[in-house]
Amino acid sequence: MMSHLKWAAVAALFVSPPTVSAQVVTELDAYWTEVAQTVVEGDFEGYASLYHPDAVLVMQGSGTVPISGALEAWKQGFDDTRTGRAVAGVAFRLTERLNDGSTAHETGMFRYTFKPEDGEEQVALLHFEALLVKRDGTWHMVMEYQKEPATDEEWDAAG
Repeated sequence: MMSHLKWAAVAALFVSPPTVSAQVVTELDAYWTEVAQTVVEGDFEGYASLYHPDAVLVMQGSGTVPISGALEAWKQGFDDTRTGRAVAGVAFRLTERLNDGSTAHETGMFRYTFKPEDGEEQVALLHFEALLVKRDGTWHMVMEYQKEPATDEEWDAAG
């Protein structure tokens, strides 16, 4: 019986390594712009549509949850933003991009801000990874891995 390691070596002979395609990077940049826009607008349905229905959120130290559960937890923030009871935003800095025409693995950081109308601004600055697939011409995230907190210095260096 061939070990898993040997199978991986055999598979590597037949599968091209992911590359960074300029066309795909342009499409993925548009994807991240749309993510940010839906957060700013409080467009919950638009935001949810950017995930594959079977997507998984992985949170370092907390485990995994189906994206449907995460979206349910985030919905109130979107509603508050949409109705003007809060201001939200997100920005991304990507540090590694591996892709082909239909799959992508993006690594970097995001900076999410949320300020309730009568409260203090909350900031989450996290390292993250995202795995995306392109189906019927549209990119969808299938896995979001929220990792350890990032520092302002790391954020600046990634810019």
